[in-house]
Amino acid sequence: MDALKSTAIACVNKDSARSKSGKVRRYYAGVLALLGALSLAGCYGAPLSPREKDTLIGGAVGAGGGALVGSAVGSPGAGAAIGGLGGAGLGYLIGNQVQNREYGYGGYGGYGYRYGGY
Repeated sequence: MDALKSTAIACVNKDSARSKSGKVRRYYAGVLALLGALSLAGCYGAPLSPREKDTLIGGAVGAGGGALVGSAVGSPGAGAAIGGLGGAGLGYLIGNQVQNREYGYGGYGGYGYRYGGY
């Protein structure tokens, strides 16, 4: 009777371990599917304007440079954060000027304010 009981307990434990690993696999598959869907949804939209493009490039270059400088000092994460913010800010300013010149806003362009009225 004890052998039958121990065999039944072993089968129950084995089945619960299988069901637990199945739940974990389904959880990770769901998380992976959600991350994939979100990453593809982030690519949808209109093309980037010069301001947006230069802001992204400036942030990436600033984060890389800040990480290099920060690693020399001993804090690459802080350097990357500070460099990324600074680079994104500088990239925004440059991209803003490029976009304003391209579309003619401000200065002497066709759509902006002109000296002497319209």
